[in-house]
Amino acid sequence: MTNLEIDEEKWDQIILPKARLFDINLKELWRYRDLILLFVKRDFSAQFKQTVLGPLWHVIQPVFTTIMFLFIFSKVAKIPTDGINPILFYMSGITIWNYFSLSLTATSNTFVSNANIFGKVYFPRLVLPISTIISNIIKFAIQFGLLLIVMIYFGIKNKEFYLSFSWLLVPVLVLLMAGLGLGLGIIISSLTTKYRDLTVLITFGVQLLMYATPVAYPMSYLRGTSMGNIIAWNPLSPVIEGFRYSIFGVGEFDVNGLIYSTLFTVIILITGIIVFNRVEKNFMDTV
Repeated sequence: MTNLEIDEEKWDQIILPKARLFDINLKELWRYRDLILLFVKRDFSAQFKQTVLGPLWHVIQPVFTTIMFLFIFSKVAKIPTDGINPILFYMSGITIWNYFSLSLTATSNTFVSNANIFGKVYFPRLVLPISTIISNIIKFAIQFGLLLIVMIYFGIKNKEFYLSFSWLLVPVLVLLMAGLGLGLGIIISSLTTKYRDLTVLITFGVQLLMYATPVAYPMSYLRGTSMGNIIAWNPLSPVIEGFRYSIFGVGEFDVNGLIYSTLFTVIILITGIIVFNRVEKNFMDTV
């Protein structure tokens, strides 16, 4: 090929290494929206491939966890539930918590589990964790639908329904959970390229974190105690308490707590993107 031919050759796309730490091209992510949807379908279908019950596992899991919580925390420990029916109290906490835990554990393994794809074809690496967050929203919707059915049952039984503008907070709180799961997940995924032990640690850590979050108990039960003050600093606590308040109208709406959770989420997302962009340039050398 002559020099003239090289000069006249034009490329449709030129892939360059990212020079800046905070370098995210939203337009490029939008151009790859079809790929995001493709990964969403892949994640949802692959999870239940060759299973007997398929998506019904998303219904079975919260039901059995609710039964366990009902026995341990309500019958044995006799922890109050702020006047909310214990079944609805536990199921609501489990529903919003499951979305966060699934998003975190799935995105935290982004680099390791998809190294074979990253090594063969180019696409924005954030496509995969974002698709994971979206696919888990589908699973959340299934469990939230189950919660609504149980709420309607008890509403008909007790002749009491709660409908308020506070229901409009639900999408906002789910978005906060998505941001926390995405931010923490991509930070951990960046670290697991060198330290594989974190994969095991994160699974164990998420299980412990649930008990440091008001999933099985209300914050009012710990108010005024040293443990309650510690758990109040957990950015997940205001979100879960706010979720219950938005659908049941019981308890106090902690505006300051939600502001704190929002700021924490923004900081975690920015930090996660910086770390993720830095690692994705050379992670194939260590993964």
